[in-house]
Amino acid sequence: MTPLFQELILLCLAAFAAGFIDAIVGGGGLLQTPATLLILPHYPVATIFGTVKIPSLAGTSIAAFKYAKQIRLNYKVLIACVIAAFCASLMGAYSVSKLNNDLIKPIILVVLILVAAYTYFNKQFGIHQQKEHSPAKQVFLAGLFGLIIGFYDGLIGPGTGSFLILVFIAVLGFDFVGASAHAKIVNMATNLAALIYFTSTGHVLFQYAIPMAIFNIIGSYFGAKLALLKGNKFVRIFFLIVIFGTILRFAYDVLK
Repeated sequence: MTPLFQELILLCLAAFAAGFIDAIVGGGGLLQTPATLLILPHYPVATIFGTVKIPSLAGTSIAAFKYAKQIRLNYKVLIACVIAAFCASLMGAYSVSKLNNDLIKPIILVVLILVAAYTYFNKQFGIHQQKEHSPAKQVFLAGLFGLIIGFYDGLIGPGTGSFLILVFIAVLGFDFVGASAHAKIVNMATNLAALIYFTSTGHVLFQYAIPMAIFNIIGSYFGAKLALLKGNKFVRIFFLIVIFGTILRFAYDVLK
């Protein structure tokens, strides 16, 4: 078995698991990106980020399509968030080589710990829609947080889906399944924007990215199907598991 084939097997397994997780609660990049960095250590970080954007975009697109067929979408909120996130993701991708990501990770770690605690102790979080915003305010908040999270996705990436779900629940008042559906479409936009930049600068390894995309799609299909079948309670539990894993990952990066 050649080294290339061994790398492909490991990368495709990671992509399948990432697609499955990402379709349910986001955060698949927390598995896929570190795994790719570990399996392909001899490539620049920007090249790894560019490569994993293709399977991420492919899997997220499949999940978004499946959700969109069964979930009623708020198009005004969605469009505002998509446009803002797309533009910000382009800026974030451009900034990858300009900023020190290690400065951002401790802040994200603290936020994640607070989110995990709030979600665990607030049993109604993500079960019922609780926010009473005017349509205009809802659109404004969607655009604002689209800018913030879109920039993060272009700059760092992993965990973007989970952060988007958090915003749609905690800020905009969606339930877990509705938040997942909207987050997938926004995440498509951020992945596409970053991919446009990375491709234009030659930071994509297509020999790895295409097979990974196929397996990410398969994982995403089954993940979205399971989330729609099981409903909010299941997604809430899965969300807590992924958030806990995210905390461990960021804690390792910060404390090592």
